[in-house]
Amino acid sequence: MSMSADDPVLPPRVRRGLRPLPQLIFSSRWLQLPLYIGLIVAQGVYVILFLKELWHLVLGAMRFSEQEIMLVVLGLIDVVMISNLLIMVIVGGYETFVSRLDLEGHPDQPEWLSHVNASVLKIKLAMAIIGISSIHLLRTFIEAGALGTSGAKYTETGVMWQAIIHTIFILSALGIAGVERLGQPVYAAKDH
Repeated sequence: MSMSADDPVLPPRVRRGLRPLPQLIFSSRWLQLPLYIGLIVAQGVYVILFLKELWHLVLGAMRFSEQEIMLVVLGLIDVVMISNLLIMVIVGGYETFVSRLDLEGHPDQPEWLSHVNASVLKIKLAMAIIGISSIHLLRTFIEAGALGTSGAKYTETGVMWQAIIHTIFILSALGIAGVERLGQPVYAAKDH
């Protein structure tokens, strides 16, 4: 078998293969494949949920109050944001931890995928979780007018804990970003 000029030159260790134990350890990354397939199934469930809620909105558009419409729309946004989170985990996680997708030059390649690594993925996931938490907190605040009444969905303590947990999510994301920034090499740019 002859090598053409287009074949990449691989180091001798890669060309001859790995020893059995390193090969087993390296191959174990494929055990994550069923997990990513399961997340794809979950994505399909969220599509069904979105369509169900959208149909509910369309059927009730003439009789819903503005607040009810807003709550359903926030529910739709919540489903979309969770779906975006799933895509980031599925695509970014597979690309980072299992195998390359070889999407370079593909017209539909997500911009963020070209520079994804475990650090970038953690920060993007933290930001997505904050966005989802924000939607939930906004829904709670919209319904907070009923606090103290018999039909209230939330209690004052529940609202307080949601706000505290949301703040913890924000502080955690800032902490993750700060630690990642500390771990980056510092280059001094000199303008001469």
